[in-house]
Amino acid sequence: MTPQNNWVSLLLDWFDRSKRELPWREVKPRNPYHVWVSEIMLQQTRTETVKEYFIRWMQQFPTVEKLASSEEETVLRAWQGLGYYSRARNLLKAAREIMIHEQGKVPSDPEVLRKLPGIGEYTAGAIASMAYGVPVPAVDGNLLRVLARLYAVRDDVLSTSGKKKIGTLAESVIPSARPGDFNEAMMDLGADICIPKKPRCEKCPLMGCCQAYAKGMTEELPVRRRRQTQKVYYAACLFARQEGRVLLHRCPAKGLLASLWELPTFLAVSEEESRALAAEAAGAPLENPVWSHKHVFTHVIWYMTAYPVVLRDKQFEERGDYCWAAPEDYRRLPLCGPCERFFKDIRNGTETELFR
Repeated sequence: MTPQNNWVSLLLDWFDRSKRELPWREVKPRNPYHVWVSEIMLQQTRTETVKEYFIRWMQQFPTVEKLASSEEETVLRAWQGLGYYSRARNLLKAAREIMIHEQGKVPSDPEVLRKLPGIGEYTAGAIASMAYGVPVPAVDGNLLRVLARLYAVRDDVLSTSGKKKIGTLAESVIPSARPGDFNEAMMDLGADICIPKKPRCEKCPLMGCCQAYAKGMTEELPVRRRRQTQKVYYAACLFARQEGRVLLHRCPAKGLLASLWELPTFLAVSEEESRALAAEAAGAPLENPVWSHKHVFTHVIWYMTAYPVVLRDKQFEERGDYCWAAPEDYRRLPLCGPCERFFKDIRNGTETELFR
């Protein structure tokens, strides 16, 4: 048994009635630059969060040319709070390549798109189909989940064979007349109805076509490999003040927080070790902490603690990757997520005391 042949029509009819109102969908015909930026922002980030960021981004960087001519620090500051900052760096790199090699026009060919920094198979398919009408699927988690249930695919959808099987299914059904709408409809259906746990089958326009529903397997599918176990680290942060300024450290150009600013931070596998490293760097025993925070990255958890310190020498000042930042500075600099959270928390009624 296979799904009825008319399920694509049912899906598009539902999409026409129920599609989400999103700022990157407002311009008709679709703007390739808008599609590209929105899809990059939506990676690992909730749609509701992306809406405001997208609007502000387009006010600051309305065109590929404007983005390409901007400084990296400015771009990272605009991205601050979205996390996974390599996405912003790749947007900037790709914009500069587009200005040089594509005369400022976002390419329509998926193969050309995939050669740009930060654009993989999914994003290339999204841009090509939604902005240019190229009949190519955008295979993301939503499409994998919907088709795995619709066709009762029992392969691990994150395995090479599972992705290939579902990609082939998508290629066989994507309508040449409305490929972009098909891909967006699959996204909306997966986001609102065919959700990972406890799908809302009673609201699904494809319920009568779904093999998983017919076989009572909607909560068993899709099959996904277990997530990688998260590693846990402890981070002791030095909160050093000097005449209303705070000591900040710029992270190395490569790594998890590449080129972002943070409080001087000492990472270890135990709380005692991280605190000892921080105390050694400060040159004095640490006082009671003023802040603690659990920060979750994709496969890493940091348990963070900030300790107030008074530095008695210039061991930090003499290095180029440290600076004393006044409030107007650290509100301008691209801060890493934990550091941004730190300043947000301490501004909540205690800033005067902490910055004496």
